[in-house]
Order: sequence, then structure tokens, then C-alpha cells
Amino acid sequence: MFLTLDHFLSTWDYEAGATQRILNHLTDESLQQEITSENWTLGRTAWHTVAAIRIIASNTNLTFEAPVEDWPVPASAAFIADSYQQASAAFVHAVKSQWNDSTLTEQIDFLGQHIPNGSLLLFLILHQSHHRGQLTVLMRQAGLSVPGIYGPSKEEWANFGMEAPKM
Repeated sequence: MFLTLDHFLSTWDYEAGATQRILNHLTDESLQQEITSENWTLGRTAWHTVAAIRIIASNTNLTFEAPVEDWPVPASAAFIADSYQQASAAFVHAVKSQWNDSTLTEQIDFLGQHIPNGSLLLFLILHQSHHRGQLTVLMRQAGLSVPGIYGPSKEEWANFGMEAPKM
């Protein structure tokens, strides 16, 4: 749970930047990548990650403009990446202008549980991280390079003058 806006905003800044780097690597062709026909495609997962900012925040009193429907999936990877940047920026502006530290302890109803706003913000970050992991697997299957998030990716080890770990 976040207890201060500054702590949340600094965490969001890093995590949203990581998500943005992932989305910026997608191509229009890669959006159709799937694990099976019974699971979401890369594009569906990416668009859900964009819309989830507003969908999850709608459980609070925050108001801001961002996509609220995660279906249908746009056909443009650039549109998805741009929409994420805009949704994230609008969300951050709303948090900064509409909340203060004491708002984080206010209780809300979320999925049938009473939780503080600060816990919902943590859930939003973890939800985004969960889908980012799915995106990176689908990106590998689609033949895309994957940017490092919490350390260098396979392609980035050379930038550090190191050999990539053995496969």
C-alpha cells in the first residue's frame, strides 16, 4: 500500500516508463501474436493494459480522460503506445491534482472488498506488471526484441560489456 503520493508517483514513473518501452517495441504485425486461439493476443493484452488504467481507477473518485473499453483492439501498435502515454499522463495529473496523502487511506469498494486507495494504486501497478510479463513472452514469440525492465534483456547484455547468460 502507498502512504504518500510522492512514493506512488515515483514508483509509477518507473513502472509506466517500463510499460511504455514495451509498447513502443510492438509492431502492427505483432499484435496478432497468440499463444493459442483460446487466449488473448499480444494486441489484446497491450490494449487491456492501456484501458486498465481507467478501468481500475474508476473504482475511485478520480476523474480523467482515458480509454475505458479494452475491446475492440486497435490495429495500430503506435496508437496503442500513444494511448498508453496519454492515459498514464492524464492519470498522473488526476492523482496530483485531485488527491493528497490522506486520500490514500480512504476506503473504497474494489471487487467486493473494502481497501484503501493506496492499496488500489499498488494493485494497478502489479496488474500492469503482470500483463507486461505476458507481453514480453508474446513479443519473443513474434520475433521482437524485448527491452530490459528490471535488468538487461538478452539483447542488452552486450551494452554492458557482458556476455548474455547461457540458454
